[in-house]
Amino acid sequence: MGVTMKTNDLSKSVIFPVGEKLESKNFNGTVWLNMLVPFGSALPIGNVTFEPGCRNSWHKHAGGQILLVTGGRGYYQEWGKPAQELHAGDVVNIPADVKHWHGAAKDSWFVHLAIEVNPEKGPATWLEPVAEDDYNALK
Repeated sequence: MGVTMKTNDLSKSVIFPVGEKLESKNFNGTVWLNMLVPFGSALPIGNVTFEPGCRNSWHKHAGGQILLVTGGRGYYQEWGKPAQELHAGDVVNIPADVKHWHGAAKDSWFVHLAIEVNPEKGPATWLEPVAEDDYNALK
């Protein structure tokens, strides 16, 4: 199961299958997840596909996280810092316990590989949603 994307989206740049629609209160919008290396392994890796405007809530990882952007345009922001625009080929190394969010731009699909670093330290801690005014102020 997957999602059909229009030619002006990521249809020509999708590397891994989109996966299943993820039902989660920790995302504002629709997101799909394909676990390429499952949770419970030494290094879980998920292919995460965000529809335009979708982003996750603020959260942190006890072991850290690495994002490898494979398509579209999106953002990453650490608490207290300005948001960084992301494109295919960008890499984000998120240290342990750093509060952050990531997701799609308003007008673009966004796809990244999410790599859980040191997963034995525990799952993500989910916090509050990104403020609408803050997200809407992004280009």
